[in-house]
Amino acid sequence: MLLELAVRDLGVIPELSLVFGPGMTAVTGETGAGKTLIVGAIDLLLGGRADPARVRAGCEAAVVEGRFLVDGEETVLRRVVPREGRSRAYIDGGLATATALAELGRGLVDLHGQHAHQSLLAAAVQRSALDRYGSIDLTGLHEAKAAVREIEERLASLGGDSRARAREADLLRFQVRELEEAGVDDPAEDTLLEQEEDRLAGAVAHLEAGAAALASLRDDGGAVDAVGRAIAALDDRRPFAELLVRLRSVAAELDDLVADLRSVTETIEDDPDRVAAVRARRQQLRELIRKYGDDLAEVIAYRSEAAARLADLEAHDEVVAGLEAERVRARERLAAEQRRIGALRRAAAPALARAVEAHLGELAMPNARLDVVVGDDDPGDEVVFLLAANRGADPAPLSRVASGGELARAMLGLRLVLSLGPPTLVFDEVDAGIGGAAAIAVGRSLGALAADRQILVVTHLPQVAAFADAQVRVAKHDEGDLTLAAATALDGDERVSEISRMLAGTSESSRMRDAAEELLAQAEAARASRQREAV
Repeated sequence: MLLELAVRDLGVIPELSLVFGPGMTAVTGETGAGKTLIVGAIDLLLGGRADPARVRAGCEAAVVEGRFLVDGEETVLRRVVPREGRSRAYIDGGLATATALAELGRGLVDLHGQHAHQSLLAAAVQRSALDRYGSIDLTGLHEAKAAVREIEERLASLGGDSRARAREADLLRFQVRELEEAGVDDPAEDTLLEQEEDRLAGAVAHLEAGAAALASLRDDGGAVDAVGRAIAALDDRRPFAELLVRLRSVAAELDDLVADLRSVTETIEDDPDRVAAVRARRQQLRELIRKYGDDLAEVIAYRSEAAARLADLEAHDEVVAGLEAERVRARERLAAEQRRIGALRRAAAPALARAVEAHLGELAMPNARLDVVVGDDDPGDEVVFLLAANRGADPAPLSRVASGGELARAMLGLRLVLSLGPPTLVFDEVDAGIGGAAAIAVGRSLGALAADRQILVVTHLPQVAAFADAQVRVAKHDEGDLTLAAATALDGDERVSEISRMLAGTSESSRMRDAAEELLAQAEAARASRQREAV
């Protein structure tokens, strides 16, 4: 939803700030006052063409900003159009391209009228609209397409060149044999071998160190004898009683230490053959890692993958035959789904067209004919909406409808039937060439559409404006040599005055004010009726 629009130095608008609410907002004002500039400003926010001629006279650049509510979060779009140079675009303060604005804007706003942002003009959206109207479930079609695609990918992976398959099989056979002969099963083997190599490589030095330590402790004159002599010297001498206890503890600890040192030393073996074997195995593992993965876990995984691929290649003809049979069955399922969807679309197309035509008759297009054409090729993906606005006219695609008012009303008729589209719809020229009861019908239809989305409508008809939840008046005034426009949100008596002016060109007539109040009351009654029906 569009929450706020700020415009500076665009056309005759020096500065404008409007806050919008939900429901329908009518933008009114005298002819030439600048109403469509508001629509043009929104068009710029949606990536529309930036024309330097739209910059206000005497100014360097025009600036448009819009604050939108998107999925509970606010998003700010900004467009700067300089008098010279390229335009600039921003999304939430960051630099962006006009294309990025357009992509984001497609999900925010649809412009109906003289501008080209209508999502319903896109072929894919028209097809989706038909599917939604006809409650056509495409799940089976998507699943059937995915099944065919998966089988074809598997067939392609098997390869179609017998020589290429033979070469690949030979290579895989060699690799699988090399890996199986290597017998790599433990991804931690290299780490364990590294630890073993460290122990084995220092065996001689370890033995020599152990023997030297034992000699220092147990040989004549060693640490054990020295402590024993110290104990004998202090024995039975009262001043050294506590120290004698500690010396005897040291002697006991030395005995335990000598036993443990001898035990560890005896477990160390000098085994040059084992060292060579460990080093050779580690070199073999490094070569396998160089060829097949970054570590032994990847080497082990590659062996499994290569073996599976080799099995497929060796059983190629059998596998291909099986997959081709699967593909035939999958294509048959796909064809059946395509026929089903095509039939459903062709059945729903006339009903959609008649439903829209019923609304077009109310919208001052009594002789309009809408055709929803579905292509002959199943599943009928080619869906085109054709409109003949007048009796005797040839139906043409909506994108070729010349009259902005007719196109806008056709879009309104479609929107009344189809429950899809962006949260904000802008209608410009929707009331072109109509009046009286038809104008009331257009206003009532726009009001109904505003029950579940935001509607902005530029109108010169009081019958349309009266059905709006809010109204904005655009007026221009002269300041010396300049003509400027300003926008004002209307409320209460101000709105009655504006409706009176729209009815008779003046807000002073009491009779016209009575008529304006009657129009507003009629619109309020219609709104209350819709709300009761919704409950």
